[in-house]
Amino acid sequence: MNLTRLENKVIIVTGSCTGIGKAIARRCVAEGARVVIHGLEADLAAEVVAELGDGRAAAHVEDLTKEGCASALVKLAVGSFGRLDAIVNNAAMVQQGNIHNTDLAFFRKMLEVNTLAPFALIQAALPELRKVRGSVLNIGSVNAYSGEPNLMPYSVSKGALMTLTRNLGDTLMREDGVRVNQVNPGWVLTENEAKRKREHGLPEDWYADLPKVYAPAGRILWPEEIAAAAVYWLADESGPISGQVVDLEQHPFIGRNPPKDSTTIPAR
Repeated sequence: MNLTRLENKVIIVTGSCTGIGKAIARRCVAEGARVVIHGLEADLAAEVVAELGDGRAAAHVEDLTKEGCASALVKLAVGSFGRLDAIVNNAAMVQQGNIHNTDLAFFRKMLEVNTLAPFALIQAALPELRKVRGSVLNIGSVNAYSGEPNLMPYSVSKGALMTLTRNLGDTLMREDGVRVNQVNPGWVLTENEAKRKREHGLPEDWYADLPKVYAPAGRILWPEEIAAAAVYWLADESGPISGQVVDLEQHPFIGRNPPKDSTTIPAR
């Protein structure tokens, strides 16, 4: 791939050691950008940096909810590459929970990771993004609109992220020239999603034969397909568009609650 839509841009991608985040980081580098990789696993972060190249990537391993993590990511981007053009808030906590088994500590943790940590990174990055009229891309979920019965806290956290996107998409564009947009992936076949489904008792090839209600095309989405869509919002070609939320799914999932007896319900 020899594309240059992100030539010379510097982009922080949280949760980029695996899955959608890693696919976005790879695509950003392929499009000419330099990236800051982030995650919780030092070995995986090192593997991604090695794959992308030391001159194209740097890594920071830390829990996003820790005090100072957001500032450290910004400092690493500027220190390593001289500037910061965009952030991708991809890192997320994905765990099941409903009205009956969710305690406040779990709910607070979900909001800390999925909503407040993205806010903190936007806040920390804003002085640098303002300099270059940069952009923010939040990775949400189709569950943001209503959500599945057993993903209640997760769905609420992504709904709050969507409101944050729309609010800051207006405010920061007016005040700072910084765009804020969001994509809401549907069901994506990431490493972690495959692991979760195996832990739920499904076979290794569970994704090969899925109900049409969840996969009209015969398969679910690939991380690379989310990454391809992400590039548009990070590139200058999206112009002044801000405060927008785009759903990336193969069927209208908004507001639907799948049957409780389904074992293949999507997580994102």
